Amino acid sequence: SIKRLKVSAQFVFSMRPLSLPFLLSAWLGLANQPDSAVDGFTSEDREKMTESSEKHEFQAEVNRLMDIIINSLYTDKQVFVRELISNAADALEKARFMSVQDEAFLGDNKDLEIKVEYDDEGKTLSIIDSGIGMTKADLINNLGTVAKSGTTNFLEAIQDGADANLIGQFGVGFYAAFLVADKVTVTSKCNEDPKQHVWESSADASFTVTEDPRGNTLGRGTRVTLHLKEDAHEFLSEDKLKELTKKYSQFMQFPIYVKTKKEVEADVEEDDDDDDEEEDKDDAEVKEEEEEKKEDKQPGKKTVHEWEQVNTQKAIWLRQKEDVQEQEYNEFYKAISKDYLDPLSYTHFNAEGEIEFKSILFLPKKAPFDMMDNYWTKKSEVKLYVRRVLVAEKFEELLPRYLNFVRGVVDSDDLPLNVSREQLQQNKIMKVISKKLVRKTLELLKKLAKDESAEEEEEEGEDKEAAKDEDKKDDEETPWQKFYKEFAKNLKMGCYEDDSNRSKISKLLRFATTKSDGKEISLDQYLDNMKDNQESIYYMAGESKEVLEKSPSLQIFQKKGIEVLTLTDHLDESCIQKLADYEGKKFVSIQKADIKLEETEEEKKRFEKIKDMYKPLTDWWKEKLTDLTEKGALKDSGVKVESVQLSKRLVDSPCVVVTSQFGYSAHQEKIMRAQAFQNKDQLNMMAGRKTLEINPNHPVVHDLLEKIKQDKENSQAVDTATVLFQTAMIESGYDISDPSVLVKKVYAMMSKEVGVDPDAPMKEIEVPEEEEEAEDTADAEDEDDSDDSESDSKKEEL
Repeated sequence: SIKRLKVSAQFVFSMRPLSLPFLLSAWLGLANQPDSAVDGFTSEDREKMTESSEKHEFQAEVNRLMDIIINSLYTDKQVFVRELISNAADALEKARFMSVQDEAFLGDNKDLEIKVEYDDEGKTLSIIDSGIGMTKADLINNLGTVAKSGTTNFLEAIQDGADANLIGQFGVGFYAAFLVADKVTVTSKCNEDPKQHVWESSADASFTVTEDPRGNTLGRGTRVTLHLKEDAHEFLSEDKLKELTKKYSQFMQFPIYVKTKKEVEADVEEDDDDDDEEEDKDDAEVKEEEEEKKEDKQPGKKTVHEWEQVNTQKAIWLRQKEDVQEQEYNEFYKAISKDYLDPLSYTHFNAEGEIEFKSILFLPKKAPFDMMDNYWTKKSEVKLYVRRVLVAEKFEELLPRYLNFVRGVVDSDDLPLNVSREQLQQNKIMKVISKKLVRKTLELLKKLAKDESAEEEEEEGEDKEAAKDEDKKDDEETPWQKFYKEFAKNLKMGCYEDDSNRSKISKLLRFATTKSDGKEISLDQYLDNMKDNQESIYYMAGESKEVLEKSPSLQIFQKKGIEVLTLTDHLDESCIQKLADYEGKKFVSIQKADIKLEETEEEKKRFEKIKDMYKPLTDWWKEKLTDLTEKGALKDSGVKVESVQLSKRLVDSPCVVVTSQFGYSAHQEKIMRAQAFQNKDQLNMMAGRKTLEINPNHPVVHDLLEKIKQDKENSQAVDTATVLFQTAMIESGYDISDPSVLVKKVYAMMSKEVGVDPDAPMKEIEVPEEEEEAEDTADAEDEDDSDDSESDSKKEEL
C-alpha cells in the first residue's frame, strides 16, 4: 500500500490534476482505460462503485492464511477450476431445491447452467452460474469472513505442528482463486434482494461491497471474475479451459458451457432497390452495376462467439446397471481411459454400509507397455469423484500397486469436497473404500476364471469328433487367458505383497507342469491330479521348461509319475514361497535337500545298507570338497559344501548339487546376482550351503568307491571327484566363479583320451617351404589319378 501511495503521489505531482475518485481507483488497482470495459464495468461504473463502496476488513490473520493456501494446501494451482465450479454447482442445486418448494422461484430464467468465459484483452476469467445468488449480507458473511469456523484456531494449530491438511475443515475452497488471480470480483443477484451487488478484493486484508451501478444484469446467480496474474495467462485459452473443465467436472449434472470463438463466412447481402426510377434504367447498365458491386463485395469471414457444452458425457454409474447397455459401458470406458479398445470385463456396483459410494471398474484388454517399469511409482488409474466432481485423477491409496491396471470411477457423497488431495490420502474413509474396491476387483477376476473352468468342462463332455470340427474355436483364447497373459505378473506381485488377500489371489494363479503339455493350470487342478498318498505340492524353478525337463532333480519324479510345477517366471518362486501351502498341502522344492518320497520298508532297509557301504566314499569326498572350497581353487567362489550323501532322486545322472532347505535356489541366485545393487555378503549368506548327492547305482560313482578303498590319495580319483562336483554345479543351474580349474581338468582328460601327455610342454611347429611345394604337386597328381580311376570305373559300369 505504501508503494502504491508513493506511485500515486508521484503521478499527482507530475501530471495534470485528476479527480479524487480516479486517484482512489488507481491506488486500489481498479483503474482501467477510459474507453475499455473489463468484466462489463466501464470506467464510469468503476467511479460510481468507488464512491458508494463500503470497505470492510478481513480478519487480521488473512495474509497468513492466504500464504498457507497458496504455498501449502494446493499442490496444483489449476484446482481453482474445480473449486469454483463446485461452488457454482452447489448454488444451482440450492436454486433447484427452492424451485421445488416454490414453482415461481426460477422466474423467467429457468435454465440452471454454468458458463465459463475469458477476456483476452482484460486478462480476466469468469465463471457464471444461474444459481441461488447472494445478498449483500451473504457476500459480507460468506466471502468476507475467511474460514468462518475459526481462522485463528486453525493458524494456531498449524504453528503447533498440526497437519496442514486440516484446512479442509475450514471451508476455504473459494480462496483457491487467489492461486491464479491478484484480484477477484464477485457479482451476485439473489431473489431476496432487489439489488445486484459487487464484492471485490485483492487479498490485501480488505474487501469492498457496493451496489452494481449497471443494475440487474444477471437476473439471478453469481459471476466470479478472476483478474489473472502474469504467470496465469495460460488459462486465457479455449482449449485449456475446456480441458480443465472436462477433467474436473465432466460428469456434473448441470450443463457447463465454455465460450468459444469461431470464424464463419459472412453473407454479403445486396441492397434492394425499390425506386421506380431504378427499375426503368437500361438493362445493360443494371448488369454492369451489379457486376461492379459483386467485385467490390466479395464474401469474407467474421468471428462469432458460441457457447459449447463440455460435459456431454453422462455419469452412467448413477443409473441402475440393468438400465445401462453394453455399448454405453464401452464408450464410457474409452472416455475415461483414453483406450482405443473395448474393456475386457467390468463390474458396476453400489456399496452400502459404513460408507456409501457408487463405482464402475474396468479390466483393460492390453497392459501398458511400461506397466512393470514404473510399478513402484505408478498410481492407481481409478478416478475419485465427490458428487460428480473430480477430486483426484490418480490416487496412490485407492488401489494397491498390483491392481494399478484397473480403470474406473468412484463417486462418494461422504467425502468433503473442499479438501486437498493430501488430506484424502489420510482420510479413514479412503481405507474403507480401498478395501471394498479390492474385494470387488478380485471377485470380478474370480468370475472370469470360473467362466473359463466351466467352458473347459463343457469341452471335455463333448465328443472327440465334434471337438475336431471345432479346432478353430478351441484355438481362440478365453477372456481369462487373455487377461492372464497380460497381467499375470501383477497377480504374482499381489500374492507376494497383499497378506490379507493372498489366499484369494492364489486361486487365480496358473502354472505349467510336467504333465500339462505346456498349458498353464490352476492349483485346484493340480490337487485333482495328485496321487492318493501324495502329501506335498512339488515345484522346480528355472529358465525354461525345456531346461527343467532335463534336470537330474526331476528324474525320480518322472519315474514315479508325480506331477511337478515348472516355474519359469522370475516372480513364480518368490510367490510360491510366500504362499507356503495351499489347501493344507505344503509346497516343496525338488531342487533342495531333505526331500521326502513315499518308500516301502524294503526300500528303506536297502537304502540304509547302501548308505553304510558308501560311507567311506561320502566321507572322503566331503573332505576333498572342503579342501577345494576353503583352501583350494574354489576358495573365492563362495561355495560352501555341507555334506555328501546318497541320493534318492537320481536315476541316470551320477550326481546332483542341491541347496539347503531355506537357502536360495539356483534360479534365485541368478536373479539376485543380476541385481545392480546386490550385496555380495548377504548373497553368500542366503545362498545356503550346498549338498552333493551321488547316485550309488552309477558306474562312475561305484568305480570311485573301489579306487579310494585301495588308495585315498589316488590322483585320478581326486580329479574325477572334482570334475563331477563342478559339472554337477553347472547342470543344477549354479554358477562357478572360476571355471578355469574345471577347464584344465577337462583338457587333461581329453589329452589322456587321445594318448597325449597332458603335461607335455608346448613347442612351436616349423613348416619347411620346399616340403609344402612338393606336397602341393603331389596332391595335384593324386587328384588327376583319382579322376582317371573314376572315369574308368564309370566305363566298366556302362
